[in-house]
Amino acid sequence: MTSYLDFEKPVAQLEERIAELRSASENDEVDISSEIARLETKSADLLASTYASLTPWQKTQVARHPERPHFRDYADFAFEEFMPLGGDRYFGDDLAIMGGFAKLKGPKGQNRRVMLIGHEKGNDTQSRIKHNFGMGKPEGYRKSIRLMEMAGRFGLPVVTLVDTSGAFPGIEAEERGQAEAIARSTEACLALPVPMVSVIVGEGGSGGAVALASAERVLMLEHSIYSVISPEGCASILWRTSDKASEAAQAMKVTAQHLKRLKVIDRIVKEPAGGAHRDPAMMAASLGKALSEELDALADLPSETLIRTREERFLQLGG
Repeated sequence: MTSYLDFEKPVAQLEERIAELRSASENDEVDISSEIARLETKSADLLASTYASLTPWQKTQVARHPERPHFRDYADFAFEEFMPLGGDRYFGDDLAIMGGFAKLKGPKGQNRRVMLIGHEKGNDTQSRIKHNFGMGKPEGYRKSIRLMEMAGRFGLPVVTLVDTSGAFPGIEAEERGQAEAIARSTEACLALPVPMVSVIVGEGGSGGAVALASAERVLMLEHSIYSVISPEGCASILWRTSDKASEAAQAMKVTAQHLKRLKVIDRIVKEPAGGAHRDPAMMAASLGKALSEELDALADLPSETLIRTREERFLQLGG
């Protein structure tokens, strides 16, 4: 059953009515198929018009939708033979950040071997606790460094799927060198001798996102967000209250559309009507197609060009 956001209530009412009519039609001799079809068309049109004019705060809510597909969903739908690799070889493993070898499904069965890395938030209470809500710890970022270096040695392109509200802020993470791990992960991205494509698939929050998104090509899903701080965090600093989060989201330019115009990202990947959570398989297929196109464009570039492209990209931001 779909979870509806506050601004989706009119759509929820229509879909509830459609469900009631379908249930009634099974035990009723009167043909009401035409009425059901009319309401389905009305619901689809309302959903499309609603999502065509979302505010930045509403997009933030969609990016955080509890049913939105996460790393493991994309690994299952857009990739094959995902082989997770664990541990940072220093302290332990961090399930908020996952990674390993995979094959990106390509057109006509032309699959490409890649190193796939990304944040996993989990999809229910138990798995969210297990994956620490996608908030990476130092060992997660050090694992990412290890996997990126491995990809460089084997000549495999790197694909990262970013979806985190930020790196884990707990005292134990700071004791184990959180800031240093994030900085070194960012450095590892910039120094990669192989192509790297990063995608913001939900939330891209703070340094926890940048540590996996310092690539020569950065994509965002249509209703994802990317910012240096959450809207609530920004509002708490500026207005001393998180109640101003919607105003903060508007001012911060967190949406894919804003960031494309500002040249912070390179491409927006369209989502199914009503958001990625309404059709994860379709979303994964669209993402896989976009990734294949981006990697095809980067495949023949020498290492020196890739590294220089990344450096120039980030040095020019805000210029």
